[in-house]
Amino acid sequence: MMNITYSEAMKALEAAKEKATQLTIPVSLAIVDAGGHLVSFARLDSVYGVIDFAIKKARTAVMFGLDSDAMGTIVTGAGGHGYGMLNSNNGLLTVAGGVALKNKDGVLIGAIASSGGTPEQDKEIALAGAKAIL
Repeated sequence: MMNITYSEAMKALEAAKEKATQLTIPVSLAIVDAGGHLVSFARLDSVYGVIDFAIKKARTAVMFGLDSDAMGTIVTGAGGHGYGMLNSNNGLLTVAGGVALKNKDGVLIGAIASSGGTPEQDKEIALAGAKAIL
């Protein structure tokens, strides 16, 4: 299994922090490896409640190899099975802001997530981090 390195995680974290600062949004940022384990984290003066949101968005993205909002679309269309899906794997968070990270060969290496802004802002911040290492 390929995993994001600490160096890559910090590069992504710095780029996401820079985007959040530009947007003046207090967020929490989480980066997990391919197994969903936390590699790096930053709380940019965000409220306490979004810490877990950021980690769950990142874990959701890496568990399914999809951005968290794409998984939300799947859950919504699950024909009544959405509740069970959301509560699997110690809870999924299927709103925008979690971005799956794949290396140049398309292999999943981890995920980055932002929480604290609107879903659109969170996705923009996470994508800025992802682009820094892809």
